[in-house]
Amino acid sequence: MINKLQLTSIYLLISIVCFAQKAKGIETTSNWMVNWTNFKPISTNYNEAEYILNGVIDKNTKLLKRNTYILTGVIYVTQNATLTIEPGTVIRGDEKTCGTLVITKGAKIIAEGTETDPIVFTSNKEIGTRRPGDWGGIILLGNAPINKLGGVSFLDFNLNSQYGFYGGQNPEDNSGILKYVRIEYAGRKLNSLKELNGLSLAGIGNKTLLDYIQISFSNDDSFESYGGAVNLSHLISYRTTDDDFDFTQGVQANINNSIAIRYPYNSDISGSRCFEIDSYDKVENADFKQKGTNIIAENMTLINMEENDQGLIRESIYIKENSNFTLKNSIISGFNSVVLLGSKIGISTENLNKITFEKTLINNSTTANVYLSEQEELNNDLKNWFHINENLEYTNMKLKDLFMNPNIKTNPDFRFKNIALANN
Repeated sequence: MINKLQLTSIYLLISIVCFAQKAKGIETTSNWMVNWTNFKPISTNYNEAEYILNGVIDKNTKLLKRNTYILTGVIYVTQNATLTIEPGTVIRGDEKTCGTLVITKGAKIIAEGTETDPIVFTSNKEIGTRRPGDWGGIILLGNAPINKLGGVSFLDFNLNSQYGFYGGQNPEDNSGILKYVRIEYAGRKLNSLKELNGLSLAGIGNKTLLDYIQISFSNDDSFESYGGAVNLSHLISYRTTDDDFDFTQGVQANINNSIAIRYPYNSDISGSRCFEIDSYDKVENADFKQKGTNIIAENMTLINMEENDQGLIRESIYIKENSNFTLKNSIISGFNSVVLLGSKIGISTENLNKITFEKTLINNSTTANVYLSEQEELNNDLKNWFHINENLEYTNMKLKDLFMNPNIKTNPDFRFKNIALANN
């Protein structure tokens, strides 16, 4: 006869085995970060730029690997032209003129590197002197739906009034390809209220391929989507100053197999998160008849690399009202508070049902897991809502025990150690 203690032991053993077999966080049978990434771009030697890119590109143009280019001022690809970039090409952003690349509505970029020959957008500064915000960044403007009045908006990044519009009626719009691409030291601060991102996606459609993109040391967000319908995968956000993944204006997004790697003193004092999710950014210009933001995120890893230091790091996820967010099969490690909900969300069933956490591991979360902004007296109610979720696992593990190899100085491998061992 099996007694209660034996039954309990069997149950725990089954639970541990099942837990070990669930694919949590970024995953594949091999480490997909190998070869094309760079976690120390400050010391990388890039060739001096020989060719200048500036003004307007209104004809199909190809950039070649054998050349090194510099972006001077704001460069606009227009008139349905396609800018094609060979694998291995290096494009450097000019600091003085805030080099920025804009792919306008109807135009395309085909920047398809390879695992062994990625395309690199980086600072034009010398080794050892590169800093976040050295240059502007990359902006894609498309024809997919947004929830602004009239269905079209202007991206307020000091762009030419002729070229800065985005939004339309085509969720399957195609702005091209960014694959095996690195973007380093972008995100110039334009003024006290406006900062460029590493990669800005405005009204981008789901036929655009956005895969294997590393953004490092952005001075604002790494990835920001303004409306549209985007599919994102194999993204790396490394040491960004503000948010890693920012979504607004009714974007319908699927993001999977991606990672945000944060450090306590690379963050903005105003509040920086891995995810910031909003639906209608300005009430006076919002069309509430259109969809709010809906994000489905799967196999994500959100990590604070300093295990015993929160520094300027805030919550890992910030969700504002009218937004839908689903997180599945993911790992959140090293954040005191996992989720911050906008003060207008409340704790009604209708609002909280828009937010789903499934099969997610929360590691080293030492205080309240979730709270409502500006109404901290509701912490207990929200904690109850969060903790009754049976799909959440809680651990207190060192990073070296949680991941295959979290050492950035070598060849980092952020696959969940248990699932990696199970697959070998």
